[in-house]
Amino acid sequence: MKFIYSAALLVMASFTLMANPFNHKERLQADQQAIKEAAKNYIVSQHISSKELMAGALHAKLVKRTYWAAGKGQEFIMETSRETMLKVAESYNKSGDKFPETPRVEIEILDIDQRVASVKLSADDWIDYMHLVKTAQGQWQILNVLWQYHEISKHK
Repeated sequence: MKFIYSAALLVMASFTLMANPFNHKERLQADQQAIKEAAKNYIVSQHISSKELMAGALHAKLVKRTYWAAGKGQEFIMETSRETMLKVAESYNKSGDKFPETPRVEIEILDIDQRVASVKLSADDWIDYMHLVKTAQGQWQILNVLWQYHEISKHK
């Protein structure tokens, strides 16, 4: 009886070990897709002026930052909130003249670990480094953004 019990445990453990790599790979692919989708929605929402698309991409505690030069060359860190980014998405490109006809959108996932990820988004005029978090509901959302123009003289 002890032998049968041990053999059954061994078989169950084997199935668990065989199943986990597949589940892990499948879960990783789903996470990668959702992370890229959040980053894409962030930029596309600005292209098409969609507050709703931006809202889904951003965490409630989002903070977006960049450095800025004041009038006398003093630098400071400019912070943008989620609420401001929702307004940006709604109004920045309302006239349709802020982006080229085929905008540049390059998304590179730099790292994923459980419920956090780092992403590099290269757009036409700027670059965004993003931190995303996977919420308790399983949705990937952008929590932090650090950005700069490619032409850093624009930071004035």
